[in-house]
Formats: sequence, C-alpha cells, structure tokens
Amino acid sequence: MDLFSRALGALLTSVAGLADDDFGQPSGCAGWLVRDLVCHLVIDAQDVLITLVTPTADPVTHDSVTYWGVAHEPSDDPLSALTVRLAAAYGEPWMLKFHVDDVGQAAVRAAQLADPSLKVSTRNMVLSTADYLGAYVWEWTLHHLDLVLHLPHVAGPPPEPLARCREVLERVAGAFPASWSDEDVLLVGTGRRAPTEAERAELGDLPIPFVLG
Repeated sequence: MDLFSRALGALLTSVAGLADDDFGQPSGCAGWLVRDLVCHLVIDAQDVLITLVTPTADPVTHDSVTYWGVAHEPSDDPLSALTVRLAAAYGEPWMLKFHVDDVGQAAVRAAQLADPSLKVSTRNMVLSTADYLGAYVWEWTLHHLDLVLHLPHVAGPPPEPLARCREVLERVAGAFPASWSDEDVLLVGTGRRAPTEAERAELGDLPIPFVLG
C-alpha cells in the first residue's frame, strides 16, 4: 500500500512539472498524446476512489497480479477515443494539471486511510484493499514510463515501484535476464520499445510483448 502512494505521488509530481508544450508530445501509449494520457490518469484516480468505497462481503476472487488480464496483442478499448475527446475539451494544460492533481491527491489520501483487509469490488472482481492498491502500482508505474518516454527532461518512476512491476511481469512472463534494468524489462516486456538484436538473443524463447490490462 505504501508503494501505491509512492508510485502515484511521483507520477503526480512529474505531471505537475510539465511545460505546456509537453502536453502536445507523443506518449508511450500508442495513439495518445501526453495530454490524453494525463486525462486517462484522471479517470484512473476516479476509479480508485470509487472502488475504495465499494466494499463487499463476497469472497476474494483475484489478487494484485491476477487483477490484470494477460494478452500478447493490445485490444481495442472503446473508451480510448472518448479519452482523446475529453482531453481536448480541457483546452488549457493548466486545467488538466489541476484536475489530475486534485483527484490524484485524493486517491493518495484515500489509500493511506484505507483498511488493507477490507474487501472491495470492481470490474466483476473482488480483492482485498491491499491487493487492489497493489495492482495499481503497475498502472501508475507503467503510465509514468509512458509519460516520460519522449520527455527525457521529466523524472521517471522511483526504483521501488519499478522493481515491484518487474516482479509482477516476471510472475506472468518468466524471468528476464538478470543484467537488465527494471526499466528495460518493463519497456521491452510490454512492447513499449523493441528489443535490440542482442537483447532478442538474450530473451531466447520468451514470448514478448505481454499486455496486462
């Protein structure tokens, strides 16, 4: 649960430091500009707030890893086009920065106040609050990498969330070369960049990329 706050807090700090021109740059999410990605973060934070106040007595069905569906090709998201239109509707970058910080900081506070043993329901799944927030470490960290992929002057995610996300990916996909950095494992393993010829040889038969969503 601490990693949730650390990952989201770092992401919000990076967004707060963006220049207006940065919002028109491409992100690591195919087809999305940085402004579209930041708008998606608003929706993510709202989902967290909704889920944390949706307790259930039903039995647990998923944990922080199985929360994510696994595929080898990205699927069409019907909300993707809506996100782009919504992002454009903000008009000025400062408005989007204000909104994402407002709901994002609320999500951080809600996570810090949450009972980790409470069960919550979301997307037809039941998780402990601790596992639900743990699942979102993946979301914040991967999108932090998406945010900075074409913005080298912006700080990326902290090392602890990166390490945790590598653990998640390796539980799903298998072990990556130990010499690889956590960031390279996540970028290559999720298809955010293509492996070099040498990296491809090191990977052997590991079937990449993996799409968790």
